[in-house]
Amino acid sequence: MLDWHRGELSSRRVLALIKHLPRDSAVQRELHGEAAEWSITDHLLAATVDHLAVANWMFVCVNTGEDGDTPEAPKPVPRPGNEDEDEDEGREGADRNGPNTPAGEGEGVSPHAIARFFG
Repeated sequence: MLDWHRGELSSRRVLALIKHLPRDSAVQRELHGEAAEWSITDHLLAATVDHLAVANWMFVCVNTGEDGDTPEAPKPVPRPGNEDEDEDEGREGADRNGPNTPAGEGEGVSPHAIARFFG
């Protein structure tokens, strides 16, 4: 910052340096909170775990006898930025997305949130 103050570093260069700081930097954590600690790989891995859990749940539901109890739908892996929701809110999401869709599944991410995530 001293170089910027002395005029040896342009404002554009300072902005570029700040914008491309590593994800684990203090600036990124301050701007994005817990989401800065999750990389794209972490998000894809969480989505994979969620989809496998739902697939296994569906398999058990389909292959359970009519007299058998249906197991509870799996809960998605907690992600940064998603606060814990009450069960009532989760049921509303399941009803909105269809009767066989667990809460949290099928809900889309807004284009603004995607653009903000990818910077």
